[in-house]
Amino acid sequence: MTCLVRMMGVTKRFRGNAVLDGVDLEVMQGERLAINGPNGSGKSVLLRLMCRMLLPDSGTISIDSRYQSPGTSFPQGFGIIIDRPGFQSLRTGLENLRDLANIRRRIGLDKIKQAMEDVGLDPGLPQRVGQYSLGMKQKLGLAQAIMEDQQLLLLDEPFNALDEASVSRVRQLLLRLSAEGRTIVFCSHNSDDVTELATRTLTLRDRRLHTA
Repeated sequence: MTCLVRMMGVTKRFRGNAVLDGVDLEVMQGERLAINGPNGSGKSVLLRLMCRMLLPDSGTISIDSRYQSPGTSFPQGFGIIIDRPGFQSLRTGLENLRDLANIRRRIGLDKIKQAMEDVGLDPGLPQRVGQYSLGMKQKLGLAQAIMEDQQLLLLDEPFNALDEASVSRVRQLLLRLSAEGRTIVFCSHNSDDVTELATRTLTLRDRRLHTA
């Protein structure tokens, strides 16, 4: 089994205080890895380090060479929901995703519409994103994370603000994507999400990862 991300002895500090201290982690291709831990334990920091939105103060982070791209430190083929997605409030959901897709020009409009439908959004909705509910914005972020067939998904609380029906829909979507070979790393405060989705669970406490 291929290791997509390897962290060895990773430490991250903010204002001199260690949030992560000597973390070791291997993310294996095809797994669904859940990261548990209380609020403020460093789960979001861990995901940011994995996709190089942050750099470690010490230790190493290695990413499979297939996801490296010359001229950029951000790995290609990673789909992320870590911070609240920053969409243009005066444009529709479809227009926002089309603008983002035009940056790399890897997919067409049909693929964008399919991703929106997969998460439960109507691509033809004329409503501007500034008028979206929090749940709709979360779905739009999920659509962005999957629309270009990203092979490693890093999802921080992907079910936040979703109603029960939408949670069930997204869980089934993630299971389908996993069956297609995608790798998923997610954080969730809901134990049901972990039970339904995870093939492996780790707990972040005392600044290190532990087998749950």
